[in-house]
Amino acid sequence: MIDRRKFMQLSALGTAGALLMTSCKGLINTTGTDVPNYLTDYKNSYSNNPRKASIDWFKSAKYGMFIHYGLYSILGRHEWVMYNEKIHVAEYAKLKDKFTAEKFDADFITDLALEAGMKYINLTTRHHDSFCLWDTKYSDFKSTNSPAKRDLVAELSEQCNKKGLAFFLYYSHGRDWQHPHAPNNDKWGGAARPKYETKEPYYKYGKEHHLEKYLEFMTNQVDELLTNYSQIAGIWLDGFSTPASGDRSKFKLQELYDLIHSKQPQTLVSYKQGMIGTEDFLAPERKFKKGSTDTPLEICDHLQRKGWGYMKAQDGKHKNKEEVIEMLKKAASYPANLLLNTGPLPSGEMHPEDVKVLREVGKEIKNKGWDGILNV
Repeated sequence: MIDRRKFMQLSALGTAGALLMTSCKGLINTTGTDVPNYLTDYKNSYSNNPRKASIDWFKSAKYGMFIHYGLYSILGRHEWVMYNEKIHVAEYAKLKDKFTAEKFDADFITDLALEAGMKYINLTTRHHDSFCLWDTKYSDFKSTNSPAKRDLVAELSEQCNKKGLAFFLYYSHGRDWQHPHAPNNDKWGGAARPKYETKEPYYKYGKEHHLEKYLEFMTNQVDELLTNYSQIAGIWLDGFSTPASGDRSKFKLQELYDLIHSKQPQTLVSYKQGMIGTEDFLAPERKFKKGSTDTPLEICDHLQRKGWGYMKAQDGKHKNKEEVIEMLKKAASYPANLLLNTGPLPSGEMHPEDVKVLREVGKEIKNKGWDGILNV
């Protein structure tokens, strides 16, 4: 069988490639009636209530891999580089022509997650810079329109489904530094946009700015992700502080949540520490007030000492096995899962320091069991 990457390469060859891509896409999609592979042990409850089965699975998952990868990885100054360094839209967009992802290997990544003892993977499909890692029809700012010419979401989705790993999709919802109608600095806080010294010509202002157009764009993209890729375990929304800085009802989040649940009944929804109170699980960074919620919880943290996306300055300083095990213990004490982040190198290669540590932790889990690791 030809793997997903070969299909992506063949797609550039014209009609024949397009036909092959159609065939490959059919391999990824399902009818929607089958039990997702990661929920095999919950098939009885799944038939009665798919979302409850997914929540029950989530509460027992313990450990997942977070992957921050995008154009920012090329610069090696983490995912906020466009905002922090006030890089204008057109200048930042030039990075697309350098995005090759030549060493992004979904087969290796999923094998590593399994070896590490993880039960799921969460990929940044679109971060605050708005660069998309899938073949979206709603933007040209995407990986398939770069030298990579690859749909990384599809590649990882296929491998996760094949190996029984749950696949979560990170999606930057409240904050976007590229879209002309995204929340602006005139009405919204929370790092809505970089604070440029000169006016950004790509943005819409005043009466020409329409948040509704951005909401439509996001809804279309989330719908597209859940249409194109099957067995999606969750939609992980980010950008909390921007909509939370104003009237968050303008973002029509319950409508979005209802759409997600209608598209794939097992798919869970989170929005960091909770935006409107109807999320399926909460996903705060590093810490949370214990005993403050009955909603399933996930604590996210990173293997670099600073930053989620790759930081060259952090090379040689990543966290070690003992520190990861302490993070697992801390998460379990809530109780919560640990979503542990790695930032691949510009090429898409998993950082060697992280590969080493993840394998070491996985070996400990295998040898001692979770009770031995967590000292339960």
